[in-house]
Amino acid sequence: MSVTLNLISQSSFDGIPLLPLVRDSLYGVLGLLLILLFHGSAINYIMLRFEQLASLSLSKKHYNRVFFHFYVTFFFIALVHMIEIIIWTVYVLELHLIQDGIRTLLFVGSCYTTIGFIEDILPNGWKSLAFFISFSGLFSMAWTTSVMIGMTNTFKTAWNMKHRRKDPSAS
Repeated sequence: MSVTLNLISQSSFDGIPLLPLVRDSLYGVLGLLLILLFHGSAINYIMLRFEQLASLSLSKKHYNRVFFHFYVTFFFIALVHMIEIIIWTVYVLELHLIQDGIRTLLFVGSCYTTIGFIEDILPNGWKSLAFFISFSGLFSMAWTTSVMIGMTNTFKTAWNMKHRRKDPSAS
């Protein structure tokens, strides 16, 4: 039996150790799901709240309130992304992969934003976790971008109505 466990622990695919890769992938997918569920819940709530407030303000011809809600919503969306970086930081710290919270926060922020300004400080056997952090950032940013495009259309409608354009959807 120990021979079988030893074989499994030493198995590799083209030089990539399989056991650490599988473990890392499972933890990565779990983190990715956690972030995307949080992001989806938060961004949808924020977007729906903006749409409610904007519709009410448009119906009352309070166009400046639409503009105000637009910018406040952007602030809350930015906070969601910051919270997601903190969630990943806590996740990595709880896995005891990095001991320093500030270094972990900077590393996770570097991966999440895909800027890559911090070197890879994950221990050997956990290096691919950085990919999952980056994937969550890429998906979250893309989701946010689509929401912001829709919000920009509402902003544009309010702007056109405030300036008495005949067609509120005109550029």
